[in-house]
Amino acid sequence: MNGTKTHNRKKIVTVFFCISLVMVLLAGRLFYLMVFQSEFYSAKAQNLHERERDIKAARGKILDVNGKVLASNRSVCTISVIHSQIKEPEKVIQVLAKELELDEETVRKRVEKVSSIERVRSNVSKEIGDRIRDHKLAGVKVDEDYKRYYPYDSLASKVLGFTGGDNQGIIGLEVIYDEKMMGKNGKILTLTDARGVELENAGESRLNPVDGNNLRISLDYNIQMYAQQAAEKVMQSKEADSVSVVIMKPSNGEIMAMVNLPEFNLNEPYTLPEGTDYASEEEKQNLLNQMWRNGCINDTYEPGSTFKVITASAALEAGVVSLNDNFFCPGYKIVEDRRIRCARTSGHGAQSFVQGLENSCNPVFIELGMRLGAQEYYKYFKQFGLLSKTGIDLPGEARTIMHDKKNIGQVELATISFGQSFQITPVQLATTISSLINGGKRVTPHFGVQIEDQEGKPVEVFAYEPTEQILSPETSSTMRSLLEKVVSEGGGSKAYIEGYEIGGKTATSQTLPRSAHRYISSFMCFAPADDPQVLCLVIINNPSGVYYGGTIAAPVAKELFLNILPYLGIEKDPEVVRKEQMEKEKKQTQQE
Repeated sequence: MNGTKTHNRKKIVTVFFCISLVMVLLAGRLFYLMVFQSEFYSAKAQNLHERERDIKAARGKILDVNGKVLASNRSVCTISVIHSQIKEPEKVIQVLAKELELDEETVRKRVEKVSSIERVRSNVSKEIGDRIRDHKLAGVKVDEDYKRYYPYDSLASKVLGFTGGDNQGIIGLEVIYDEKMMGKNGKILTLTDARGVELENAGESRLNPVDGNNLRISLDYNIQMYAQQAAEKVMQSKEADSVSVVIMKPSNGEIMAMVNLPEFNLNEPYTLPEGTDYASEEEKQNLLNQMWRNGCINDTYEPGSTFKVITASAALEAGVVSLNDNFFCPGYKIVEDRRIRCARTSGHGAQSFVQGLENSCNPVFIELGMRLGAQEYYKYFKQFGLLSKTGIDLPGEARTIMHDKKNIGQVELATISFGQSFQITPVQLATTISSLINGGKRVTPHFGVQIEDQEGKPVEVFAYEPTEQILSPETSSTMRSLLEKVVSEGGGSKAYIEGYEIGGKTATSQTLPRSAHRYISSFMCFAPADDPQVLCLVIINNPSGVYYGGTIAAPVAKELFLNILPYLGIEKDPEVVRKEQMEKEKKQTQQE
């Protein structure tokens, strides 16, 4: 009996001890949480009773080289509803459906959805947002937002690019420099009770947004306008499929204009041209992707005779030809079992190397290719940068499509030498020729100049210094002189402007399949010839009627230079004017 009592007493003591120990541990834990973790749990409790809404930051502007705004922002509103705060659901549905031009069923689903906050519509004009705010509907929030706005609609559309609904870049410069132009969103914090209803008189706390930085680019609004208008004119008159224009500084690779007709409206980037048919959303997206393509960098083409500038530069640099070398053109050249024709089927007859370039004679350049040989010629492809991308600051740049060295036989070597049987991007061609005429230094084509804060102070300056020497200064000087004769005395005469020395090269190439008889007319030119300040490449795809580059593309370049050269302050050369005057007087005397 006594043993049983003693055992029960021990059990009671053990239970009491355990309970006491648990109480001590709980008290210790409570003390720890209240003293050492009070801030953490206080903040957590606060968060449970806070509702957070973004205050959108303004995206940085895109400015042209002179500070003209090419991309900015317009104030818009985002309309949202908070289910727990709505007091008059039917009135809210009616007002929002009317003001936002939405069907009542769509609005009802969002109003009746039980969530902390439900977006009804974004990118609402400020005028409509203000009207909704004036109704003072409980549970309806009207928050300021920004929508990207392009003041010149289609100007340089495939260069600038556009942004999506979240204001992030989709294509073009908008996506390449997205992080530089994005700001940091602010926040509105409101206190709520356990049901999610905002507490009266609790006020709001705000974390202000930080606007994004501006991007200044090398593109010049006025030069872009000149180029776009000239391209539109020839596209309409020649009923061409498309027209591309690249205008750049050969000395440093800055691009002053880039046209890709047809352009599209940046403020309505998802609107296809009238009359466009598509059967599915996938087909529509494919059409949009095609509409957004920048042909100057995303697409390749056979350059034709403009590539003879590269062949001539390589041949002169390698020492396989001199200015005094003589050639004979019967109108074709036999290579293995192939008869490769000259553009002039009757032949140019006996001519010097200089005349061969002026006449754009295929047999002369086939001979240069043969003299170089595949091994040596390929070495210059690599040296000139043709086998790698240019590094332009736009997305989706394509590479040159060139034969593997081991697959270049005599026929391939012959056709490559005058610009056929391979493909290149327009920007690669413009960059390579710029590098060959600027003293021989490879440049990187680019638009980005610097990032600026909202006050216009530079935050980051981009450096694109010319890289390696790809051609000797002596050969570069010779090429400038030869190409000047192409315009003053040869096939590029339709680009001649009195008082200026202009270098250039014409081209007419055929697309595949050859049986389709579709042509690409192009012309490359630069001025002044002795110190190139500006280079222009014009490409006209599938023109109707006459399709020769010297006939239809060269006049476009001339029209551009008539505007651009005076605009850039490049004046007529007094010595050139004097020589021209003397030549006129001499001809007049001979006629008398």
